[in-house]
Amino acid sequence: MEFRCRLASPTGEIVEGLYVAETEARLRHELEEKGLYVLSLQPKHAIAGISLHLPQRNRINTREFLVFNQELATLLKAGMPLVQSLDLLKRRVESPTFRRVLDDIHEKVRSGTALSDAFAIHGELFPRVYTASILAGERSGNLEAVLRRYVEYTKIIQTVKSKTVSALVYPAILVSLALALVTLIVLKVVPAFSDFYTSFGADLPLVTRIIMEISAFVRGQMLLIVVVLVVAVAVVLSWVRQPGQKARFDHALLGVPMLGQVARKFSTSQMSRTLATLLGGGLPLVNALDIAARSIGNQFMAQQLEIVGARVREGESFAAALEARHAFPEVAVKMAEVGESTGALQDMLNTVADFYDEEISTTMDRFVTLVEPVLLVMMGIVIAGLLLALYMPLFQLSSVLGTS
Repeated sequence: MEFRCRLASPTGEIVEGLYVAETEARLRHELEEKGLYVLSLQPKHAIAGISLHLPQRNRINTREFLVFNQELATLLKAGMPLVQSLDLLKRRVESPTFRRVLDDIHEKVRSGTALSDAFAIHGELFPRVYTASILAGERSGNLEAVLRRYVEYTKIIQTVKSKTVSALVYPAILVSLALALVTLIVLKVVPAFSDFYTSFGADLPLVTRIIMEISAFVRGQMLLIVVVLVVAVAVVLSWVRQPGQKARFDHALLGVPMLGQVARKFSTSQMSRTLATLLGGGLPLVNALDIAARSIGNQFMAQQLEIVGARVREGESFAAALEARHAFPEVAVKMAEVGESTGALQDMLNTVADFYDEEISTTMDRFVTLVEPVLLVMMGIVIAGLLLALYMPLFQLSSVLGTS
């Protein structure tokens, strides 16, 4: 969190600036420890002392963060001390927020704080997997290798996410265009035909009358419809954000045909790759399970992994605990069992992650191949049906006029 501070030095000099800290009390304590007198301290987004700060997601660009870690690993491998490496890299960072955070981290590391603890203070900006990886690297004395492993882990996760999103973009565009076209027909084209047919006073087919009634209702109640949709979206979002409801929503998502399977496979891949990364850094399995559970996006799967972690802590094997939850695919459970029995759990987990990443890619390709023609056919049927219903009375009128 960022704070705007007005400080006085022991010599009487007045200094103003922005500082990053987890809480106001922690920042005040740190400034006083440096011999500075705090004249005023308030959140950056505040007016008349009233904080307007809203919780924000990670504002540090993923690409810039990965480049920082790659360069830090390179400098450490070259033998440069950690404090000097941080001092050099923080000057090359473009993001103001990231630069201020690195300034704070550099100061803490220079004063003797461990790098993992310095990053953990800013936990809202960095994944817990990252701080845990750094801790494992510090304990094993191989921080450079752990940083490279984390960079590779993040790149793979981002690649799978981007491929999945890209596969859904084209179907989403088709659906949006279809809705836009149907809305245009209902709001603009149908009223024109309605006025035209009314002037003749002819009896219209049932389908045409239904479409015209729908068009009249939508045009007359447009504001109400928009308000209802906005309120419905707000209610759903508010419900999902309540404690425990996100897990129920994610559980329901797993039951959606095809997309639910993709979500389950992605969670399994994410869990496996996170565990492999943390185990490779030297972290114990119980601690790695706790961190992996917090890194999974699907909250239902995260809850299941938390239960697995609790059972492993009580002495049960990892594979047996996984199998008892019936949430993760059987292939992942069997491979975890083989990894535990052979002492190669990390390698097996990486294999599981690679397997499901490939499965996700294949499934999404198949999904797009199937959905694209189905959407095109459905769009054609709907639009053709609307146009036919609108033009059918015109054909009838022309035949009547022709016979007369």
